Amino acid sequence: MTGRPMLLTPELIASVHRQIDDPGPSPDATYLEDADYAAMVETTLGEHPNGSPLWLFAYGSLIWKPEIEHLEERVARLHGWRRSFCLKLTRWRGTAEQPGLMLGLDRGGACQGVALRLPEGNRREQLGKLFRREMTAKPSTYIPRWLKVSTQDGPVRALGFVINPKGRAYCGKLSEEDVVAMLATGCGHWGSCAEYLHNAVTNLEARGIHDRYLWRLQALVARSIAARQ
Repeated sequence: MTGRPMLLTPELIASVHRQIDDPGPSPDATYLEDADYAAMVETTLGEHPNGSPLWLFAYGSLIWKPEIEHLEERVARLHGWRRSFCLKLTRWRGTAEQPGLMLGLDRGGACQGVALRLPEGNRREQLGKLFRREMTAKPSTYIPRWLKVSTQDGPVRALGFVINPKGRAYCGKLSEEDVVAMLATGCGHWGSCAEYLHNAVTNLEARGIHDRYLWRLQALVARSIAARQ
């Protein structure tokens, strides 16, 4: 942890919040159905050794809002993938007129996050709920994948959601200026992108994880919001 206060304060975040109604699913998109989710769950469990603990690698909102039961968490490091604001949102934390951004695991670099150990029972139910949260449209922007992560207590094989470059929401590598502008202005019925960034930084810092990429962004976004005021 840096010991320095964040520039992106709750007051600045509140100043960009707007009350926005949910526009609902896009009429141009094709969405995953029950049979699709069931097949993905079976494939995923089929690639996991029987009797082995089921771990989930959380790098973004799954850290502070997992929405599934877990018994243990460990700080974990993943090589070959990095945290990146590479998902363009026209719903949730953005609109078609003023899109927002969300984090994804894109190729290259490394990422520190949290490994969550799920209970032994009801794995199909747990993964079904998780898949419905993370994947909605076809082709999905997220792909479930088993990843080898390192922890203080040794390596574990964890399920993570990595970027599908062919996914509908993937926007690739944007300039820092574009990322800052979209994070400073994006807002949807779930809240603002500034709030999402603040949640990511504070929850990582609380676990002793200092992400320099996110720390720099929060300062730049704070200055952008203040300048707009």
